[in-house]
Amino acid sequence: MFNFTFEYPYILLLIIPFILCFIYCKAKEPSYFMPHLQLLKQSSKKSSLIIELLKYLVAILAIIALASPVKIKNTQYINSDGIDIVLNLDTSDSMRQQGFNKFDLKQNRFDVVKELASDFITKRINDNIALVVFGNKSLIASTLSFDKEAQKEILNYLDIGIIGPKTALIDSLVSSVKILKNSTSKSKVIILLSDGEDTSSQIPLSVALKLLKKYSIKVYTIAINSQNRYVLNEIAKQTKGKYFNANSKNDLRNVYEQINTLEKSKVKNNKVNLKEYYYFYPLFIATIILILLIYLKNKE
Repeated sequence: MFNFTFEYPYILLLIIPFILCFIYCKAKEPSYFMPHLQLLKQSSKKSSLIIELLKYLVAILAIIALASPVKIKNTQYINSDGIDIVLNLDTSDSMRQQGFNKFDLKQNRFDVVKELASDFITKRINDNIALVVFGNKSLIASTLSFDKEAQKEILNYLDIGIIGPKTALIDSLVSSVKILKNSTSKSKVIILLSDGEDTSSQIPLSVALKLLKKYSIKVYTIAINSQNRYVLNEIAKQTKGKYFNANSKNDLRNVYEQINTLEKSKVKNNKVNLKEYYYFYPLFIATIILILLIYLKNKE
């Protein structure tokens, strides 16, 4: 069933003054005498009325466009189980190493990670996903969002060395905490992937762990080729997460599959209205009338 409505109906109240003014606002009569003035007035009265009408019509159509007319095509009630997840990815220079994918030995580690992380995002239908990358420092590439296609697009643009060749692993955890600390989800998760030792963080591990515990954030850590095993294992242990090791593309795929079975927090029914927007039509008509109005005024 289709329902036509306005997103901002109160804006339509602005039409009332324009209608009243069109009816009651009159142009002042000239106070001086001119021969044949009546004849001139009669010949121009009709065109003046049309011009005035067009002026008000442009204003009214613009107001209608601002009120955002929409057609509600369908209303869905979604009962979903969702968690908030930050994918925390290493973009340091060591991620250039090849041979991680035995079927394509020229594919570097980071390209494999992007491919599998993209698949993971696709599967997390009901979850909020964010992206954090780290090199010389950490960078929030994307805040939490349900828009999976947008997240995958951002992921696709990320590359090795985007923020330097080093590894600010601990700093990246703090950046992830900034994203998750205001989350209302019962389950908040960071999936931290790295292939090397921390070489440039400014924040101590103890501080990062304290923040993670304060906001009840669980960290799942993934070590590529067993690098930095102790620190990653300790982070997972201290936050009640889990440590994984991946020595190949297939290993990493299996790790993401295991993480995909994470516990989920219950979310109440969400009402979702599927809308079709029509603000373009009154705006387009108003533009055409405005062009016509300018033409008529110049013709006078």
